[in-house]
Amino acid sequence: MPLRFDLTTPETDDRPVFLSGDFCDWYPDLPAFQLQPIAPGRYQLDWPSDVALPDILVYKYTRGGWDQVELDAWGGGAPNRTTRRTSGSCRDVVPHWRWYGHAVNPAWWPRLALDEPIPVPQLNTSRRVRVLVPFDYEQTDRSYPVLYLNDGQNLAGSGSDYGSWTVDRTMALLAGQHRHAVILVLIDHGGTERVSEFTPDRTLAGTGNGRRYLDFLVNTLKPYIDTRFRTLPAPTHTGIGGSSLGGLISLYGGLLHPGTFGKLLVFSPSLWISQTVYRDARRLNPPQPITVYLYGGKQESRHMVSALNQLVRALQHAPERLNLTLVVDPSGRHNEATWGRAFLPAMQWLF
Repeated sequence: MPLRFDLTTPETDDRPVFLSGDFCDWYPDLPAFQLQPIAPGRYQLDWPSDVALPDILVYKYTRGGWDQVELDAWGGGAPNRTTRRTSGSCRDVVPHWRWYGHAVNPAWWPRLALDEPIPVPQLNTSRRVRVLVPFDYEQTDRSYPVLYLNDGQNLAGSGSDYGSWTVDRTMALLAGQHRHAVILVLIDHGGTERVSEFTPDRTLAGTGNGRRYLDFLVNTLKPYIDTRFRTLPAPTHTGIGGSSLGGLISLYGGLLHPGTFGKLLVFSPSLWISQTVYRDARRLNPPQPITVYLYGGKQESRHMVSALNQLVRALQHAPERLNLTLVVDPSGRHNEATWGRAFLPAMQWLF
Protein backbone atom coordinates (compact mmCIF):
# COMPACT_ATOMS: atom_id res chain seq x y z
CA MET A 1 0.00 0.00 0.00
CA PRO A 2 1.41 3.43 -0.88
CA LEU A 3 1.76 6.13 1.72
CA ARG A 4 -1.68 7.68 2.27
CA PHE A 5 -2.50 11.05 3.81
CA ASP A 6 -5.85 10.99 5.60
CA LEU A 7 -6.92 14.46 6.73
CA THR A 8 -9.86 15.42 8.94
CA THR A 9 -10.92 19.03 9.51
CA PRO A 10 -13.98 20.37 11.36
CA GLU A 11 -13.77 23.61 9.38
CA THR A 12 -15.33 22.90 6.02
CA ASP A 13 -15.70 25.14 2.98
CA ASP A 14 -15.40 24.84 -0.80
CA ARG A 15 -11.65 25.45 -1.08
CA PRO A 16 -9.51 22.52 -2.27
CA VAL A 17 -6.89 20.97 0.01
CA PHE A 18 -3.24 20.42 -0.97
CA LEU A 19 -0.17 18.79 0.52
CA SER A 20 2.98 20.89 0.38
CA GLY A 21 6.51 20.44 1.67
CA ASP A 22 10.20 20.17 0.94
CA PHE A 23 9.47 17.44 -1.60
CA CYS A 24 7.88 20.03 -3.95
CA ASP A 25 9.88 23.13 -3.02
CA TRP A 26 6.88 24.19 -0.87
CA TYR A 27 4.63 25.03 -3.78
CA PRO A 28 1.21 25.28 -2.10
CA ASP A 29 -1.12 24.12 -4.89
CA LEU A 30 0.39 21.50 -7.17
CA PRO A 31 -2.34 19.34 -8.78
CA ALA A 32 -0.36 16.14 -8.12
CA PHE A 33 -0.66 16.79 -4.38
CA GLN A 34 -4.33 17.77 -4.18
CA LEU A 35 -6.28 15.71 -1.66
CA GLN A 36 -9.66 14.35 -2.70
CA PRO A 37 -12.79 14.76 -0.56
CA ILE A 38 -14.19 11.43 0.60
CA ALA A 39 -16.69 12.70 3.21
CA PRO A 40 -17.64 16.05 4.77
CA GLY A 41 -14.48 17.34 6.44
CA ARG A 42 -12.34 14.40 5.31
CA TYR A 43 -9.76 14.24 2.51
CA GLN A 44 -7.25 11.68 1.21
CA LEU A 45 -4.18 11.56 -1.00
CA ASP A 46 -2.07 8.58 -2.03
CA TRP A 47 1.57 9.51 -2.57
CA PRO A 48 2.25 9.75 -6.33
CA SER A 49 4.11 6.66 -7.52
CA ASP A 50 6.42 8.72 -9.73
CA VAL A 51 7.67 10.94 -6.89
CA ALA A 52 10.48 9.71 -4.65
CA LEU A 53 9.86 9.80 -0.92
CA PRO A 54 12.56 11.51 1.19
CA ASP A 55 13.84 9.73 4.30
CA ILE A 56 12.11 12.34 6.45
CA LEU A 57 9.07 13.99 4.88
CA VAL A 58 8.41 17.56 6.07
CA TYR A 59 4.99 18.88 5.09
CA LYS A 60 1.97 21.09 5.69
CA TYR A 61 -1.58 21.35 4.37
CA THR A 62 -2.92 24.37 2.48
CA ARG A 63 -6.16 25.44 0.85
CA GLY A 64 -4.27 26.51 -2.23
CA GLY A 65 -1.89 29.21 -0.99
CA TRP A 66 0.23 30.27 1.95
CA ASP A 67 -2.44 32.83 2.76
CA GLN A 68 -4.71 29.79 3.26
CA VAL A 69 -2.41 27.49 5.24
CA GLU A 70 -3.37 25.31 8.19
CA LEU A 71 -3.45 26.93 11.64
CA ASP A 72 -3.82 25.65 15.19
CA ALA A 73 -7.12 25.63 17.10
CA TRP A 74 -6.63 29.24 18.30
CA GLY A 75 -5.84 30.64 14.86
CA GLY A 76 -2.08 30.64 15.40
CA GLY A 77 0.66 29.25 13.22
CA ALA A 78 1.01 25.47 13.10
CA PRO A 79 4.47 23.83 13.04
CA ASN A 80 5.65 21.73 10.12
CA ARG A 81 4.63 18.10 10.20
CA THR A 82 7.14 15.27 9.74
CA THR A 83 6.95 11.57 9.01
CA ARG A 84 9.34 8.72 8.25
CA ARG A 85 6.58 6.51 6.90
CA THR A 86 6.90 4.95 3.47
CA SER A 87 3.55 3.14 3.58
CA GLY A 88 0.37 3.03 5.62
CA SER A 89 -1.58 6.13 6.65
CA CYS A 90 -0.65 9.53 8.05
CA ARG A 91 -3.82 10.51 9.91
CA ASP A 92 -3.83 14.26 10.53
CA VAL A 93 -6.29 16.83 11.85
CA VAL A 94 -6.39 20.52 10.90
CA PRO A 95 -8.57 22.43 13.38
CA HIS A 96 -8.46 25.77 11.54
CA TRP A 97 -7.32 27.39 8.28
CA ARG A 98 -6.03 30.83 7.36
CA TRP A 99 -8.61 32.73 5.32
CA TYR A 100 -6.92 34.60 2.48
CA GLY A 101 -4.38 36.17 4.81
CA HIS A 102 -6.71 36.50 7.81
CA ALA A 103 -6.44 34.25 10.86
CA VAL A 104 -10.26 34.24 10.90
CA ASN A 105 -12.75 34.91 8.15
CA PRO A 106 -13.82 38.54 8.83
CA ALA A 107 -17.41 37.65 7.95
CA TRP A 108 -17.59 35.20 10.88
CA TRP A 109 -17.06 37.74 13.67
CA PRO A 110 -20.06 38.07 16.01
CA ARG A 111 -22.15 41.23 15.80
CA LEU A 112 -22.38 43.75 18.65
CA ALA A 113 -26.16 43.97 19.01
CA LEU A 114 -26.37 45.94 22.25
CA ASP A 115 -24.03 48.22 24.20
CA GLU A 116 -25.76 50.28 26.86
CA PRO A 117 -26.03 50.88 30.61
CA ILE A 118 -28.66 48.71 32.26
CA PRO A 119 -30.23 49.80 35.59
CA VAL A 120 -29.32 47.62 38.56
CA PRO A 121 -32.08 48.42 41.08
CA GLN A 122 -30.83 45.74 43.47
CA LEU A 123 -27.61 47.75 43.97
CA ASN A 124 -28.86 51.29 43.21
CA THR A 125 -26.53 51.64 40.23
CA SER A 126 -26.28 50.80 36.53
CA ARG A 127 -23.97 48.56 34.59
CA ARG A 128 -22.65 48.51 31.03
CA VAL A 129 -23.86 45.42 29.19
CA ARG A 130 -22.84 44.30 25.71
CA VAL A 131 -24.50 41.56 23.70
CA LEU A 132 -22.69 39.65 20.96
CA VAL A 133 -24.94 37.67 18.62
CA PRO A 134 -23.78 35.16 15.98
CA PHE A 135 -22.70 36.70 12.67
CA ASP A 136 -25.68 35.11 10.91
CA TYR A 137 -28.25 36.03 13.58
CA GLU A 138 -30.24 38.21 11.16
CA GLN A 139 -30.23 35.54 8.47
CA THR A 140 -32.10 33.00 10.59
CA ASP A 141 -35.21 32.81 12.73
CA ARG A 142 -33.75 30.35 15.20
CA SER A 143 -33.45 30.89 18.95
CA TYR A 144 -30.13 30.64 20.75
CA PRO A 145 -28.63 29.57 24.07
CA VAL A 146 -27.16 32.42 26.12
CA LEU A 147 -23.96 32.68 28.16
CA TYR A 148 -23.74 35.52 30.71
CA LEU A 149 -20.10 36.47 31.32
CA ASN A 150 -18.78 38.54 34.22
CA ASP A 151 -15.94 41.09 34.10
CA GLY A 152 -17.09 42.28 30.69
CA GLN A 153 -14.29 44.85 30.46
CA ASN A 154 -11.75 42.05 29.99
CA LEU A 155 -13.54 39.86 27.49
CA ALA A 156 -13.72 41.31 23.95
CA GLY A 157 -11.54 43.34 21.62
CA SER A 158 -8.43 44.73 23.28
CA GLY A 159 -10.03 44.41 26.70
CA SER A 160 -8.65 46.44 29.60
CA ASP A 161 -5.23 47.09 31.11
CA TYR A 162 -5.35 43.47 32.29
CA GLY A 163 -5.75 42.15 28.75
CA SER A 164 -8.60 40.38 26.99
CA TRP A 165 -10.09 36.93 26.54
CA THR A 166 -10.94 37.97 22.92
CA VAL A 167 -14.18 36.02 23.07
CA ASP A 168 -15.30 37.74 19.86
CA ARG A 169 -12.37 36.21 18.01
CA THR A 170 -13.03 32.80 19.56
CA MET A 171 -16.65 32.87 18.45
CA ALA A 172 -15.45 33.66 14.91
CA LEU A 173 -13.13 30.65 15.09
CA LEU A 174 -16.02 28.49 16.24
CA ALA A 175 -18.12 29.82 13.35
CA GLY A 176 -15.75 28.03 10.98
CA GLN A 177 -16.80 24.79 12.69
CA HIS A 178 -20.50 25.77 12.72
CA ARG A 179 -20.38 25.79 16.55
CA HIS A 180 -20.92 29.50 17.11
CA ALA A 181 -24.66 29.53 17.78
CA VAL A 182 -24.53 31.12 21.24
CA ILE A 183 -25.44 34.65 22.36
CA LEU A 184 -22.83 36.17 24.71
CA VAL A 185 -23.87 38.77 27.30
CA LEU A 186 -20.84 40.67 28.65
CA ILE A 187 -21.50 42.41 31.97
CA ASP A 188 -18.98 44.98 33.19
CA HIS A 189 -17.89 44.66 36.81
CA GLY A 190 -18.53 47.40 39.36
CA GLY A 191 -15.00 48.75 39.66
CA THR A 192 -14.34 49.43 43.33
CA GLU A 193 -17.46 47.40 44.18
CA ARG A 194 -16.24 44.31 42.29
CA VAL A 195 -15.12 42.34 45.34
CA SER A 196 -18.37 43.05 47.16
CA GLU A 197 -20.59 42.21 44.19
CA PHE A 198 -18.77 38.98 43.39
CA THR A 199 -18.75 37.57 46.94
CA PRO A 200 -21.92 36.28 48.57
CA ASP A 201 -22.40 35.98 52.33
CA ARG A 202 -19.41 35.77 54.67
CA THR A 203 -15.95 36.01 53.13
CA LEU A 204 -12.48 37.09 54.18
CA ALA A 205 -13.38 40.49 52.68
CA GLY A 206 -16.53 40.84 54.80
CA THR A 207 -20.15 40.27 53.85
CA GLY A 208 -20.61 40.73 50.14
CA ASN A 209 -23.47 41.77 47.88
CA GLY A 210 -23.21 38.76 45.62
CA ARG A 211 -26.78 37.66 46.24
CA ARG A 212 -28.06 41.07 45.13
CA TYR A 213 -25.86 41.00 42.05
CA LEU A 214 -27.15 37.54 41.10
CA ASP A 215 -30.69 38.76 41.73
CA PHE A 216 -29.99 41.46 39.13
CA LEU A 217 -28.86 38.83 36.61
CA VAL A 218 -31.80 36.53 37.27
CA ASN A 219 -34.68 38.97 37.74
CA THR A 220 -33.65 42.07 35.80
CA LEU A 221 -31.05 41.36 33.12
CA LYS A 222 -32.14 37.92 31.93
CA PRO A 223 -35.80 38.91 31.40
CA TYR A 224 -34.57 41.97 29.49
CA ILE A 225 -32.31 39.87 27.26
CA ASP A 226 -35.01 37.25 26.70
CA THR A 227 -37.39 40.01 25.58
CA ARG A 228 -34.94 41.76 23.24
CA PHE A 229 -33.38 38.69 21.60
CA ARG A 230 -34.39 35.27 20.29
CA THR A 231 -33.17 33.18 23.21
CA LEU A 232 -33.73 29.69 24.56
CA PRO A 233 -34.64 30.75 28.11
CA ALA A 234 -34.61 27.36 29.83
CA PRO A 235 -31.77 26.67 32.30
CA THR A 236 -30.39 23.89 30.11
CA HIS A 237 -29.62 26.60 27.53
CA THR A 238 -28.54 29.36 29.93
CA GLY A 239 -24.98 29.67 31.22
CA ILE A 240 -22.98 31.94 33.48
CA GLY A 241 -19.22 32.27 33.47
CA GLY A 242 -16.17 34.14 34.64
CA SER A 243 -12.70 33.93 36.12
CA SER A 244 -11.15 34.57 39.53
CA LEU A 245 -13.81 36.41 41.59
CA GLY A 246 -15.94 36.34 38.44
CA GLY A 247 -15.55 32.57 38.51
CA LEU A 248 -16.60 32.45 42.15
CA ILE A 249 -19.82 34.40 41.54
CA SER A 250 -20.49 32.26 38.45
CA LEU A 251 -20.23 29.16 40.62
CA TYR A 252 -22.67 30.74 43.06
CA GLY A 253 -24.96 31.55 40.17
CA GLY A 254 -25.43 27.81 39.77
CA LEU A 255 -25.48 27.05 43.49
CA LEU A 256 -28.09 29.69 44.35
CA HIS A 257 -30.07 29.73 41.08
CA PRO A 258 -29.89 26.26 39.52
CA GLY A 259 -33.37 26.86 38.13
CA THR A 260 -31.94 29.68 35.99
CA PHE A 261 -28.35 28.73 35.16
CA GLY A 262 -27.83 25.19 33.92
CA LYS A 263 -24.35 25.70 32.48
CA LEU A 264 -21.41 27.01 34.54
CA LEU A 265 -18.08 28.15 33.10
CA VAL A 266 -15.82 28.54 36.12
CA PHE A 267 -12.21 29.57 35.51
CA SER A 268 -9.70 29.86 38.36
CA PRO A 269 -12.33 30.70 40.99
CA SER A 270 -11.23 32.60 44.10
CA LEU A 271 -12.40 29.83 46.41
CA TRP A 272 -9.99 30.92 49.12
CA ILE A 273 -11.96 34.07 49.91
CA SER A 274 -15.22 32.29 50.72
CA GLN A 275 -15.72 30.69 54.10
CA THR A 276 -18.73 28.63 53.07
CA VAL A 277 -18.22 27.67 49.41
CA TYR A 278 -17.55 23.95 49.95
CA ARG A 279 -20.49 23.61 52.32
CA ASP A 280 -22.71 25.42 49.81
CA ALA A 281 -21.47 23.18 46.99
CA ARG A 282 -22.41 20.07 48.96
CA ARG A 283 -25.96 21.41 49.20
CA LEU A 284 -26.44 21.70 45.44
CA ASN A 285 -29.65 19.96 44.41
CA PRO A 286 -30.49 21.12 40.88
CA PRO A 287 -34.08 20.68 39.66
CA GLN A 288 -32.74 19.70 36.21
CA PRO A 289 -29.37 18.61 34.76
CA ILE A 290 -26.59 21.12 35.38
CA THR A 291 -23.29 21.19 33.47
CA VAL A 292 -20.11 22.54 35.08
CA TYR A 293 -16.79 23.26 33.36
CA LEU A 294 -14.01 23.90 35.89
CA TYR A 295 -10.60 25.15 34.83
CA GLY A 296 -7.42 26.04 36.71
CA GLY A 297 -3.71 26.41 36.02
CA LYS A 298 -0.84 24.89 37.96
CA GLN A 299 1.14 28.13 37.62
CA GLU A 300 -1.55 30.27 39.31
CA SER A 301 -0.81 29.43 42.92
CA ARG A 302 0.19 26.38 44.91
CA HIS A 303 -3.39 26.07 46.22
CA MET A 304 -5.44 26.43 43.01
CA VAL A 305 -5.48 22.78 41.92
CA SER A 306 -6.04 21.38 45.41
CA ALA A 307 -8.89 23.85 45.95
CA LEU A 308 -10.51 22.81 42.67
CA ASN A 309 -10.20 19.15 43.59
CA GLN A 310 -11.87 19.90 46.94
CA LEU A 311 -14.66 21.69 45.08
CA VAL A 312 -15.13 18.69 42.79
CA ARG A 313 -15.47 16.40 45.81
CA ALA A 314 -18.04 18.74 47.32
CA LEU A 315 -20.07 18.97 44.11
CA GLN A 316 -20.06 15.21 43.66
CA HIS A 317 -22.44 14.99 46.60
CA ALA A 318 -25.05 16.40 44.19
CA PRO A 319 -27.51 14.06 42.44
CA GLU A 320 -26.65 12.31 39.19
CA ARG A 321 -28.03 15.31 37.31
CA LEU A 322 -24.57 16.92 37.61
CA ASN A 323 -22.30 16.77 34.53
CA LEU A 324 -18.88 18.06 35.56
CA THR A 325 -15.41 18.21 34.07
CA LEU A 326 -12.21 19.60 35.59
CA VAL A 327 -9.39 20.79 33.31
CA VAL A 328 -5.99 21.43 34.91
CA ASP A 329 -3.56 23.30 32.67
CA PRO A 330 0.08 22.61 33.61
CA SER A 331 1.17 25.97 32.17
CA GLY A 332 -1.93 27.97 33.06
CA ARG A 333 -1.49 31.32 34.79
CA HIS A 334 -3.90 33.71 36.47
CA ASN A 335 -4.44 36.13 33.59
CA GLU A 336 -6.72 37.02 30.70
CA ALA A 337 -4.47 35.51 28.02
CA THR A 338 -4.66 32.11 29.73
CA TRP A 339 -8.42 32.28 30.20
CA GLY A 340 -8.86 33.37 26.60
CA ARG A 341 -7.16 30.19 25.40
CA ALA A 342 -9.26 28.13 27.82
CA PHE A 343 -12.48 29.70 26.51
CA LEU A 344 -12.52 27.85 23.18
CA PRO A 345 -12.47 24.26 24.52
CA ALA A 346 -14.85 25.29 27.30
CA MET A 347 -17.39 26.53 24.74
CA GLN A 348 -16.96 23.37 22.67
CA TRP A 349 -17.69 21.25 25.75
CA LEU A 350 -20.52 23.32 27.26
CA PHE A 351 -22.41 24.03 24.04
